[in-house]
Amino acid sequence: MALFDFIKKQFIDVIEWTENENGVLACRYPMQDQEIQTGARLTVRDSQAALFVNEGRIADAFTPGLYKLSTHTLPVLTNLMNWDKLFQSPFKSDVYFFSTREQIDQKWGTPTPVTIRDKDWGAIRIRAHGIYSYQITDVKTFYKNISGTREKYMAEELSGQLHSTVVAHMGQYFGDSQVAFVDMAANQVKFSDALKEYLRPPFEKYGLELRSFFVQSISLPEELQERFDKMASMNMLGDLQKYTRFQTAESIPAAAANTGGLAGAGAGLGAGVAIGQTMAAAMGGAITGAAGGGGSGSGDAAAALDKVFELYKKGILTQQEFEAKKTELLKKIQ
Repeated sequence: MALFDFIKKQFIDVIEWTENENGVLACRYPMQDQEIQTGARLTVRDSQAALFVNEGRIADAFTPGLYKLSTHTLPVLTNLMNWDKLFQSPFKSDVYFFSTREQIDQKWGTPTPVTIRDKDWGAIRIRAHGIYSYQITDVKTFYKNISGTREKYMAEELSGQLHSTVVAHMGQYFGDSQVAFVDMAANQVKFSDALKEYLRPPFEKYGLELRSFFVQSISLPEELQERFDKMASMNMLGDLQKYTRFQTAESIPAAAANTGGLAGAGAGLGAGVAIGQTMAAAMGGAITGAAGGGGSGSGDAAAALDKVFELYKKGILTQQEFEAKKTELLKKIQ
């Protein structure tokens, strides 16, 4: 009886896999020294797939169902083993099972701000994060490019690669599409759908289908967000004079509180207001003169440019603000 039990253990007549551990994407069936006999049954459950591999060569793949193994159900393996006429039994082959369930709640995010070229504001840095889901749809590609001959391959082992893929292609998408930051932030659902389609091909290279992709937030670093809010609220490029008055008003509290600033020099609050009025009047006159097309307009614009430069040297205007105003005034001079 003991000899009969030993012989019986050497042959496999039922091949199946029960997912009793979360996060398993691929699992090699434990053949050990056993062989598959004629008429063996292969059970592939819903949300599973199976793959036969003969001596390192990919053979037949199976979707959910119950199969009786024969030359009819194993055409590729039959060809690899040169079974010209009859299904030879027993035989040895590696069998791999794959979980085709949707792997949900996969998180992605930019670990550091990503620099993009915004069509409205030029080069800016943004942060973004969200979630996505995927599932295995091509087991041959997944076996060849990802899981290989591993006894077990876990979802957590793949998460780092997929996260890098998402972030890298997201940055490339920004560069190619020239989507404005305000458009991305205002319509995250539409933006999520566009990114999902853009990311689909790189996932397919791994034998995966990107099932869902969501952008949960898009933001600027704090220091850039402050500048963005200020520039957007005043629409600097649309109304230079209005923005100048706003910037002057913004600088007065800081100057008054700084003992080495306008207050320390004896100018006080009134001087700060005077500077703002003078600058706004000069710039407004320069623009009006330039619009008239006369030679005096060019002279006024040049004078206004000198005053703007003085404000920049005193620290009232930032480098970015100075460059923007300089460009505006130079256009009037030409």
